[in-house]
Amino acid sequence: MARFRISWDLIKDIVFGIFTLGVWFLLKPRPGQRKSFWREWVDAIIFAVIAATIIRTFFIEAYTIPTPSMEKSLLVGDFLFVSKVSYGARVPMTPLSFPFAHHTMPFFGGKSYLEWIKVGYHRLPGFGHIKHGDCVVFNWPAENEGRPIDKKENYIKRCIGVSGDSLIIRDRQVYINGKIYTNPDRSQSSYRVVTDGTGFSEQVIERLRLYDGQRLSANEFTLFLTSKEAEELRGFVSVKSVEANTFPAGMTQDGIFPFESERHWNLDNFGPVWIPKKGVTIKIDSSNIGIYRKAIGEYEHNTLEERGGKIIINGKESTEYTFKMDYFFMMGDNRHNSADSRFWGFVPEDHIVGKAVFIWMSWETNASFFNKVRWGRLFHTIPSGTFE
Repeated sequence: MARFRISWDLIKDIVFGIFTLGVWFLLKPRPGQRKSFWREWVDAIIFAVIAATIIRTFFIEAYTIPTPSMEKSLLVGDFLFVSKVSYGARVPMTPLSFPFAHHTMPFFGGKSYLEWIKVGYHRLPGFGHIKHGDCVVFNWPAENEGRPIDKKENYIKRCIGVSGDSLIIRDRQVYINGKIYTNPDRSQSSYRVVTDGTGFSEQVIERLRLYDGQRLSANEFTLFLTSKEAEELRGFVSVKSVEANTFPAGMTQDGIFPFESERHWNLDNFGPVWIPKKGVTIKIDSSNIGIYRKAIGEYEHNTLEERGGKIIINGKESTEYTFKMDYFFMMGDNRHNSADSRFWGFVPEDHIVGKAVFIWMSWETNASFFNKVRWGRLFHTIPSGTFE
């Protein structure tokens, strides 16, 4: 149910709208009268804005990759088209907003939307559902800026686990329902590289995209590499060793979901976790409430308390819970340089924006002027991960 809040600002805007509408009708040409030059331009601009807004809201929208969390599958500077119809377009939850702005006004700053009208979560029928390996754009669920769901920051990650899956990571290898999840060919992770003291040439740095690497000493580096690139470096005369940096099993890493040190989880050894599925009822107790606390309380809008070892939901002691939404587990392809579900948990279905389908432009910031466009990436489809 939409909620309305009446204020003097709203009344002022309504009066301004009526005034604008009146001016529009006064300027409206009479039958047989030709439109003025300026009126034709105004009509064309209004039509273009409305058409573009409908297209980007319900069909397809352009996004840019700003961070290296999906390297080297998706690169910083890739421009993507994201399909809204693949999973079904989400009806705008905050419909009063400035065209083409997400949550902040261009140039001037400040909010680009008004919360006078709020619409609940609704999604139109789509062509399919989220599958393992899809590159998905979603609103970051861990954001605490107080913005509405559809105005939270947009993130893009790869869907590793869908609702109903059991997921576990052991020594960097992901398993879904007991089966190996095969990493995308271009996914990368952290390696410790030891050389004879020789650095890497500009050509190697550019070709292997070693921009986010770190030199630890005269002959030691931490580099983010694909498995093929790691093997290539092992063949360099100046390279003595290339070893994967892996957090060992049993080591507790700070900031890992669900933030319980007794689980001893880290980036490379995580889980097992069951990913919530709509309509499925599970037992809840002190052993698993930490994993599902945010889904039950924040995402599904229940009052949740924990008192004396008991779980109280909406004022009643509960030993089980039935989920109202589907959830997903997202990970970046840059496994050691990605803030993803290993840090902040599941992504609810009402946060899903769409599916990244292809790259229409790619821009290399670090390249020289004549080499900034990555011509080989233009109009490339985005690869999916698979099960082995």
